[in-house]
Amino acid sequence: MKIIDHLYSDTDAYSVATIGFFDGVHSGHRFLIEHVRREARINGFSSMLITFADHPRQVMNPDFNLQLLTTNNEKLELLRHTGVDKVVTLNFTPEMASLSARQFMEDILFCKCGVRQLLIGHDHRFGRGRSEGFEDYCRYGEEMGMQIIQTDAYQQDEVQISSSFIRQCLHAGDILNANRALGYAYYLDGTVTGGYQLGRKMGYPTANLTVDHPYKLIPADGVYATCVTLADGQRYVGMLNIGRRPTVGNDSQRTIEVHLLDFSGNLYNQHLRIEFISFIRPEIKFPSIAELIAQLAHDEVEVRKSVILRTDSNIDRLETL
Repeated sequence: MKIIDHLYSDTDAYSVATIGFFDGVHSGHRFLIEHVRREARINGFSSMLITFADHPRQVMNPDFNLQLLTTNNEKLELLRHTGVDKVVTLNFTPEMASLSARQFMEDILFCKCGVRQLLIGHDHRFGRGRSEGFEDYCRYGEEMGMQIIQTDAYQQDEVQISSSFIRQCLHAGDILNANRALGYAYYLDGTVTGGYQLGRKMGYPTANLTVDHPYKLIPADGVYATCVTLADGQRYVGMLNIGRRPTVGNDSQRTIEVHLLDFSGNLYNQHLRIEFISFIRPEIKFPSIAELIAQLAHDEVEVRKSVILRTDSNIDRLETL
């Protein structure tokens, strides 16, 4: 896959393309991308995705509460597995936002990206104010020699798959449906930082994770079964808690702490990838530390069962994309 971040760097070959932010590179995105690849093969063109390094809504409104399923680097990592030929990463600016749909199609897509066939998602709109629609795009395309094709919505079990749907699932702790829609296990990348070390005193030492990207979506508070990959590639089953530790009552700061089962060693300053497999229970306040420890032992059993049941499926394996 060739990544193009300069509009003048590769405009010789004609392309079949689609446009989107592709947050999460979920199953709906991959359905659209496969359609692009199929049309490109039929026409003898290259397949191209046109996306943005920064979310357009945040560029236009810096106060927008952005919560990403994937950072730009993670998105490109996932797109490499789709088999697409090229990804053009545009720098979205207020000047670009001011372009009409026709100007964007002609100046950017047709002239600078070599697009001769454009696939558009069933509800996707672009151009100044997003005021124009599919019929307008078709008319502009016919005038400049670009074929426009509208694709159907992608559904699983009668649910329309979208980045918004997956965010809703993660905010509700519904990991199974989020992963099913993504086509892989949702993950967080981060570095282990110092914590209170209370878990060690209870027999469950935890690594306190600081997530790499400030806009990465953190799932709902609770206890999760996870798979944890260390910097050296070693993988462990993880029992993870997101929340404010109400039983020990240290402070109100939200933390992400993971206990690696069957691991011994120092994780401080290590970089981890945590893949979410299933939701075990909500975070609750226990009457005593002893009851919390008893619950942790029960959680460990449930985590082991959950990961044994699910790690042989494709939901937690990035390489299956």
